[in-house]
Amino acid sequence: MSVLPLVFTSGWASGVNAYAVVLLLGLFGATGLTDEVPESLQRPEVLIAAGVLFACEAVADKIPYVDSVWDSVHTVIRPVSGAVVAALLAGQSGSLSELAAGAIGGSSALASHVVKAGTRMAVNTSPEPFSNFVLSTAEDLGVAGIITFAMFNPQAAAIIAGVLLVTGLVVLYFLVSRIRRFLRRRAQRREEKRLAERVGRRPG
Repeated sequence: MSVLPLVFTSGWASGVNAYAVVLLLGLFGATGLTDEVPESLQRPEVLIAAGVLFACEAVADKIPYVDSVWDSVHTVIRPVSGAVVAALLAGQSGSLSELAAGAIGGSSALASHVVKAGTRMAVNTSPEPFSNFVLSTAEDLGVAGIITFAMFNPQAAAIIAGVLLVTGLVVLYFLVSRIRRFLRRRAQRREEKRLAERVGRRPG
């Protein structure tokens, strides 16, 4: 059976939470739930590192504005992680070239990362903090659910991931105005901070 559905699904999930994907796949492989996971993802040090980073993301991802800073830092990390995981899965399976798998996994991770980061910018225009917590929790549960489902029915999981990706891109299109407002507000805060620093440095 081709590993392509799992490659695409893991790529999409990596764009949302790369550490959760590595942690879950590693645990599924280590417990013998699947033979598709390479041993490199099952190593104890990999699982520990993924678990610690997942815990950090679980906190940072639920704090307004901190989540957007975290997303900015992970603009490169998530697509690269998606590509690496996809290549490792392809190498383990042997049914898809590692180069093609890396391209698919990295591209789907980049697309879902753009959706996540853009949606968070739009949510941060809201004054209340609860929407961030709810959205982050839903993302964590969604990643866990779809990766687990992919272990038993990879084709169906890939279809769900594809629908979620397209839906997210459509929603993001309609949130462009709120994202622009968020960027303007952040630029204004930076300018106000610069002015305050200048005033503070003036002799009394």
